[in-house]
Amino acid sequence: MKKTIITALVFLSAISLNAQKYFTKNATITFVSKAPMETIEGTNKTTTAVIDATSGAIAFSVVVKGFVFDQQLLQQHFNENYMESDKFPKGEFKGSITNNAGVKYSTDGSYAVTVSGKLTIHGVTKDATSTGKITVSGGKISASSEFSITLSDYNISIPSVVKDKISKTVKITVNTGNMDKLK
Repeated sequence: MKKTIITALVFLSAISLNAQKYFTKNATITFVSKAPMETIEGTNKTTTAVIDATSGAIAFSVVVKGFVFDQQLLQQHFNENYMESDKFPKGEFKGSITNNAGVKYSTDGSYAVTVSGKLTIHGVTKDATSTGKITVSGGKISASSEFSITLSDYNISIPSVVKDKISKTVKITVNTGNMDKLK
């Protein structure tokens, strides 16, 4: 809980205090690897996300050990062998909505957006751009986006013994759910 509050404060300090900001600490990130022999999926429902509607700044942070898998052994291998979550405890994205002017945060609707910024996974930071959607409904906003990453770009290696069970490229889906407006 303390880590979540500290993470939120760090993100909020990076965003202008006069801005219209939205926040959640219950965003969901799903990690999916579709390989010839197996599909592996992990979900984390305790991701912190912040959107500054005025500037378009966007950030999310996820504690790697918070991913849950159907099989306990998969979760253990994910944390110990691949993500090395004790050494690299979190992943994060910091960037902006490049077409933020087209989003009407006070008008109900669904708005296609492009996000661009820095994605940090496994201690490696890379430029990342993706499309997504901001939905405004009854004064609440939610956001979703999908990133496709190549594991080797983030220094995540796959042993040859399991190369048919883990895809070299994985899909990361971010869904904020309804975000609270910060006052």
